[in-house]
Amino acid sequence: MLRIVLVRPGQTEYDHQGRIRSRLAVPLTEEGTRQASEMVQQLRELDFKAIYCAPCQACAETAEAFAAALGMKVRQMDSLANLNAGLWQGKLITEVKQNQPTVYRLWQENPEAVCPPQGETLGEVRLRAQNALDKIWKKHQKGDGNVIVVAPEPLASIIRSEILQTEFGNLWEAERRCGWWELIQYEKNAVVSKV
Repeated sequence: MLRIVLVRPGQTEYDHQGRIRSRLAVPLTEEGTRQASEMVQQLRELDFKAIYCAPCQACAETAEAFAAALGMKVRQMDSLANLNAGLWQGKLITEVKQNQPTVYRLWQENPEAVCPPQGETLGEVRLRAQNALDKIWKKHQKGDGNVIVVAPEPLASIIRSEILQTEFGNLWEAERRCGWWELIQYEKNAVVSKV
C-alpha cells in the first residue's frame, strides 16, 4: 500500500496576515523556513520513494528542504496547482467575510456550490487532484512505500478528501493551516485510513 505524507508548506507572510494565497508566488517567512526544517527532522527516518510538489513558491521551498536532507529531487506537478481563487486572491479572509457574508457562509457550509469570482470550482480542482493522485499511484503501485506530496491549502484538504473519501471540512479554517503534515495510506479505489 502506498503511503502519502501530505505536507502543508511552511508559513508565508500571507498565511501570517490571514490572506488568501491561492496561486500567488509568496515565499516562506523565517517561521515558514523553521517549520519546513522541523518537518524534515520529524520525517527524515522514513524511506521515501519520491517528493512531489505543487507549482508554487512556498511548496517548492518546503519540498527543497526535504530534497536537500534526503538527497532526492523534487518532481513538480502542474496538476497540483492550487485552487484559482480569482478575485479573492490576495484578499484578507476577514475582508471576504465582511464584504460577501453570504458567499463566505456558503463556502464554509457547502463549498462545492461556490465559485470564487473569476476563479474555479472545487469540482475542477478535485479533477486535477484525482489526476495527480492517479499519476502518483501508477508510478508507485508496484510496492509499498512512502511519497511526500507538498500541497497548499485548500488543495491539501481536497487531496485528503479524495483519498479518505471524507468531507472537505472548513476550508476557511484550512486556508490558515501551514507547516504540518499527516501520513495517509492510499489504495486506489479503496477507502483507507489516516495513520
